[in-house]
Amino acid sequence: MENDHGELIEHLNELRQRIIKILFTFIIALVTAFIFVEDMYNWLVRDLDGKLAILGPGDILWVYMIISTICAIAFTIPVVAYQAWRFVKPALTREESMVTLSFIPGIFVLFITGISFGYFVLFPTVLGFLTSLSIGQFETMFTAEEYFRFMLHLSLPFGFLFEMPLVVMFLTRLGILNPMRLAKARKLSYFALIVVSVLITPPDFISDILVIVPLLLLYELSITISKFVYKKRIESDVSV
Repeated sequence: MENDHGELIEHLNELRQRIIKILFTFIIALVTAFIFVEDMYNWLVRDLDGKLAILGPGDILWVYMIISTICAIAFTIPVVAYQAWRFVKPALTREESMVTLSFIPGIFVLFITGISFGYFVLFPTVLGFLTSLSIGQFETMFTAEEYFRFMLHLSLPFGFLFEMPLVVMFLTRLGILNPMRLAKARKLSYFALIVVSVLITPPDFISDILVIVPLLLLYELSITISKFVYKKRIESDVSV
């Protein structure tokens, strides 16, 4: 009983140390990003015809912190994955450990890809459509807070949602998922993805469609990847 209690304390101490490392990395990344945040802000608003308005002195600080935080999150994600891997490594077999480690770079790449998709594809499309509705009817003026909040809603969620194929590949590789199970759950998964799409997008039909379609395609891509990984795993088990 004392041994179990000692092991629990040891695991909790290790977990605390790894969380501290993650927080330290995030803070360093946040401070570094904040140093260059004005340049990033100017780049993000480069295509606007005029300047963004602010309604209070705290608005621009909020915008700067949001930009810096997103950059810090992007930089910290692979560190979180690596620290999580180090924490669970003793419980993994050698093969599971190597497979898990090999997925870490992909987590960062897909997160950046998802944000890029939201920012370069969805955001200008939806913003252009909504702005066109006001032509000849209203005088368009954007506040900095609302503009970046809108950008955030269309960009950041895709950083996490684009991890779906990698997560499916990883779980299939470990034998937790298989393509048959994913195909069987297609209807329920479609419904869940549609609900997520409606929740994370601005309240307009075009935004919903532009988000729902890529998510459904990502799910189908995940099934295809799962089939490939599942086939390779079966062949590997047979050869052994």
